[in-house]
Amino acid sequence: MSSVIEQSIETYGIDNWGADYFGVNRKGNLIVQAPENENFTADVKEIVDDLRKRGVDTPVLLRFPQLIVGQIRKLQTAFKKSIREFAYEGGHLCVFPMKVNQNRAVIEEYLREGSKYNFGLEAGSKAELYAALGLDQARDSLLVLNGFKDREFVQLAFAGAAAGKNVVIVIEKLSELDHTLALTKSALEDDANAALPMIGVRVKLYSKGSGKWEKSGGEAAKFGLTTTEVLEVVRRLQEAGQTDMLRLLHFHIGSQLTDIKRIKNAMKEAARTYAKIRKMKIPIEYLDVGGGMAVDYDGSRTSFESSANYNAREFANDVIYVIKTVCDDENVPHPTIIQECGRYMSAYHAILVTNVQDEIETVVESITPMELSKDDPPVVHELYDLRQSINAKNYREYYHDSLELREDLFSMFNLGLIDLEAKGKGEVLFWDICEKADQFAQLKKYVSEEFDDLRRLMCAKYLANFSVFRSMPDNWALEQLFPIIPIHKLNKKPAEYATLCDITCDSDGIVDKFVDLHDVKSVLELHKLVRGEPYYLAMMLVGAYQEVMGNNHNLFGVPHEAHVHIGEDGYIINKVIYGATLGDAVSAVRFDTSSLHDTFRRNVLQRIKDGKLSNADGSKVIEFYEDQVESYTYLTPNGSPRQ
Repeated sequence: MSSVIEQSIETYGIDNWGADYFGVNRKGNLIVQAPENENFTADVKEIVDDLRKRGVDTPVLLRFPQLIVGQIRKLQTAFKKSIREFAYEGGHLCVFPMKVNQNRAVIEEYLREGSKYNFGLEAGSKAELYAALGLDQARDSLLVLNGFKDREFVQLAFAGAAAGKNVVIVIEKLSELDHTLALTKSALEDDANAALPMIGVRVKLYSKGSGKWEKSGGEAAKFGLTTTEVLEVVRRLQEAGQTDMLRLLHFHIGSQLTDIKRIKNAMKEAARTYAKIRKMKIPIEYLDVGGGMAVDYDGSRTSFESSANYNAREFANDVIYVIKTVCDDENVPHPTIIQECGRYMSAYHAILVTNVQDEIETVVESITPMELSKDDPPVVHELYDLRQSINAKNYREYYHDSLELREDLFSMFNLGLIDLEAKGKGEVLFWDICEKADQFAQLKKYVSEEFDDLRRLMCAKYLANFSVFRSMPDNWALEQLFPIIPIHKLNKKPAEYATLCDITCDSDGIVDKFVDLHDVKSVLELHKLVRGEPYYLAMMLVGAYQEVMGNNHNLFGVPHEAHVHIGEDGYIINKVIYGATLGDAVSAVRFDTSSLHDTFRRNVLQRIKDGKLSNADGSKVIEFYEDQVESYTYLTPNGSPRQ
């Protein structure tokens, strides 16, 4: 492997955040490696080129279902080893929270592999429960129901139990227990042997998590019962003679938990709560430790909010050890541990690939050769002299002088003392000075803060053909970092520093924070754009939450999607799902395309009637407009409708 490729791997941190799934081949292209065999690889650039030949342009979401399988196996193996090492007498199960990614392909792939280990599902709404009940789960897996519930939600849970599902209704409010007991009484009156759902209680712990979602835990958390409410649940079940239904204790202290110490503290508190309830002769057998197992997005292995200072084995060891220690101390059976780690299992499998459409100019450059004349104002001549004589010794002084002269330039223009041409010349000269000052500053061992700020100001702005709000909403809303990397040219040294702008009409549609091993970078190392050559970027690890949280800002709909299998001979594109058309996008906000076409046609016909358009031209306009209903909502290379 060439030194340039090795440098690219280091620059973009692939070995740090890639979890052994990603690499670079000799062509300088990004590859995805099958978890079952690292020699089975797929070239992402080849996949994109293949899709373009099929009429599938970028942006396109690439799914690699094998990476879901890889994550499931890593997690299951970690807990299996920990259970054996610590002689833990309980089991370990997972339930995939559907809210993380409700896409059918994701859920079905998870169940295909997870069912081997009796992994089940978690639903937090009636719609999710409705979908889950229609899917095949392993006989011994659980279907855990979180979230606030009305009577109909609980009824749906009873229907699931009647269909043979191991449904667990997690009580979030005491009113949910009322619905559950009333429906239980009714079911048993109709059939004394009726299949009933299990009951769980979600306890509100004092312990809190860490990272962006730490407010999910603690005493002020949105979900969970207080200690007195948990005791009231037990009392009501005893009164109804249904304590056997209470089988699960649940807690959740937040998503993307970055610090293992916080996790251990929560485990101690939850395990102690489980033990005390168990001693009340309540047959709880499951301890649901919730979600929150983090993905190391930046690869730093720290407690930084986009990282995690632990791996799967460390997480499993601490969970198993802490719960076992508490249970042994209380002399109660070890519970079966339930995990809801959807982010960990799904984040890696999806990559959004987009093209850089163009560069947005921020630094003023001369479009035509600039010539100074004796009639130009002194401020322009002074800037010209600074540009000509700046060097490694005086660059800081000259940079400061140019800042003052630029202020003079703008003041004189606002007072009407100089013309537009002189202002334009002055701006070009100022940015030429800045560029040279930056070059000299970067050669120094220590770069001062003001020149770091200058570099950020002068960096290129690459216009990327995607919507942050649709495909990376957590980046916009929560400043969540995602690795971003070119999918090709990684055998060439990047020569540009850039930030990314999306194609929405919103100033927030930018990406200007990037992963770095030791810090957060404000610019990304990229290659210079070459006219006529496509340049592709990949937004990595977007398989958790981003699709389901994405919105329709500017009516940019879902991108194209391709499902890719990696085998001995490379890749196979198993399925292509076309993204949203203009018709899909407007229908999503309840416009009727037929009505739109009728109105447009009527307006054009009126123009023809008024003699302002010929019949032939009018027909072409109508045909073009109506054909656009099948166009991709994103920018396409030739502007033509989707094939």
